Amino acid sequence: MKITIKKHRLIFKQAAGTSRGVLLSKDTWFIKVFDAENPLDFGIGEINMFKGLSYDDRPDFYSKLNEIIKSPEHYILNMHKELIEYPSIIFGLETALLDYKRKQNKILFPSKFTEFKAGIPINGLIWMGNQTFMKQQIKQKLDSGFRCLKMKIGAIDFETELNILKKIREEYQINDLEIRVDANGAFNKTDAFIKLDQLSFFQIHSIEQPIKPGDWDFMHELSTKSSLSIALDEELIGIHHLHKKELLLNTIKPQYIILKPALIGGFKATQEWINLAINKGIGWWITSALESNIGLNAIAQYTYQLKTDMYHGLGTGQLFSNNIDSPLIIKHDKLYYQALKGWGKC
Repeated sequence: MKITIKKHRLIFKQAAGTSRGVLLSKDTWFIKVFDAENPLDFGIGEINMFKGLSYDDRPDFYSKLNEIIKSPEHYILNMHKELIEYPSIIFGLETALLDYKRKQNKILFPSKFTEFKAGIPINGLIWMGNQTFMKQQIKQKLDSGFRCLKMKIGAIDFETELNILKKIREEYQINDLEIRVDANGAFNKTDAFIKLDQLSFFQIHSIEQPIKPGDWDFMHELSTKSSLSIALDEELIGIHHLHKKELLLNTIKPQYIILKPALIGGFKATQEWINLAINKGIGWWITSALESNIGLNAIAQYTYQLKTDMYHGLGTGQLFSNNIDSPLIIKHDKLYYQALKGWGKC
């Protein structure tokens, strides 16, 4: 077996604002697995190492990619042991191997979804920006038929964000529209409880990562004492071993966890989190992490076969001007796989 890895810089159609800054572009890597005697018969995956966020954003990331290219069979056979501290690489390699073994043109998990007979409910993502920009996004999503909005907060004036939520709730009640917010760790110990109480007035479904990851004790306080449900996101990054995952959930006791396969170690690791969450009565959903359509396709197919009716965060494929053409389409508030569209080159 042989492996090649190629870097691809994704360009945002418009600046994407988060509490960590504004994104204009994002690098990703396509990994191909193939038999040396038949290089045209290959499987492809995406190594979505997210600068400033991924656990494997580290000095030896590129040297590890070179090692994998030089010793492909070793890493294929020992992937989950040798690459445990490189979650994005595991995600890419798992996907590429699935694609190679299936030999079905990126059909990794055959289902009604890949047959264009069923869709996946998704949320509409509202990026940070000035009030006018955020209102424009909200109107566009609601007009398109979305019934769950995820609004990123924490980068602009909090009162302005509350006012936007107030306007939404004046028009759409809780039975008509589910609202989630994502603070990306923007709150601190002095203001977290106050802000969560203010947000709960607008019947918010949940808040993702209200404080920065690492403070399990205070996150436990928020999860058990706040009037708003807490969803862990960045908190899961870097937690590789099963006993540590269980310790985190037992300590914090969150209402939800949010699973990003490229950031937590691929599908095997994602399934471990899901199994633990189900056993502990913790809700969960799956979200992409600004992958190209190669990674998004793998995550979407995996998500559908889990048979969950939660809204998932899988609509990021439309954000980029140079994404890979794919069969993935969005109709109203669902993601579909329209096989007749075919795939572009990558």
